[in-house]
Amino acid sequence: MNHTARLRSSLRSRAETEAARLPPLLARAEHLAGTVLLGEHGRRRAGMGDDFWQYRPVQPGDERRQIDWRRSARSDSQYVRQREWQIAQSVGIWVDNAAAMGFASDKALPAKSDRARLLALAVAILLNRAGERVGLAGADLPPRRGEAQMMRLAEALIRDGEDDYGRPQAAGLATHGRALFISDFLGDIGAVRNALTAAADRGVKGVLLQVLDPAEEAFPYRGRTIFESMGGTLSHETLKASELRERYQARLSARKAELRALCTGTGWQYGLHHTSESAQSALLWLYRAFDAGTGPGTGAGR
Repeated sequence: MNHTARLRSSLRSRAETEAARLPPLLARAEHLAGTVLLGEHGRRRAGMGDDFWQYRPVQPGDERRQIDWRRSARSDSQYVRQREWQIAQSVGIWVDNAAAMGFASDKALPAKSDRARLLALAVAILLNRAGERVGLAGADLPPRRGEAQMMRLAEALIRDGEDDYGRPQAAGLATHGRALFISDFLGDIGAVRNALTAAADRGVKGVLLQVLDPAEEAFPYRGRTIFESMGGTLSHETLKASELRERYQARLSARKAELRALCTGTGWQYGLHHTSESAQSALLWLYRAFDAGTGPGTGAGR
């Protein structure tokens, strides 16, 4: 078999694997979403509607077509005409698909990636039913409504990345819209900081959900242990794993504190969910976080 044939065979095999995963994910997300009662989404707020809401000064990220030139002509500044929220609000979702998210410490537990994708798609389904537009951040899938969009989201979410750790993406987020980032957030904290800062600069507020395996909290390892990254690029061997527990847990606590601080500073909400906990409780928390708006908060599945 030549190189081209092998490449085609590999691509076909990967496509068939992804296609087989799509219907179960969508069906599970639909079922999970069905267990959560929809909140009220008729409150008055700036967004996509027909009635005038307010004028505000132009901000970085606003498009030229949004400027109200008649109002701007009466002053030295340029203004955007905002309308009352009646139909839809744009929500951008980023779900970490890096290799590290494939970790599960026990066969009885879902991988972090499986839980993250399930929650993200279930949230999207709920928001879509409430009349909101949902899309992916950092991808060529802008926010839209409808069942076809849910299928597109499912297809995009099941694709695995090749990096060890994911890097949140703020590209593609609608100005003054909302966002949801789901990851273990154990990689480069600088990437998280940059994404949240970029989102905040565009007036985007949202929810950051950290998903962890219970073993990543308890660090139950003893004796000789070889730690390897899911992508296989990092490896560390120790003869006394238990002696690393205190330092590891201190670093994990520091990472959580830094994530909370980043969220507080940018007007986002921070949530923590363990794969051993109920997906339904995490989804309910996420949906209420969106329904109540963004701001300081913590929780998810607790």
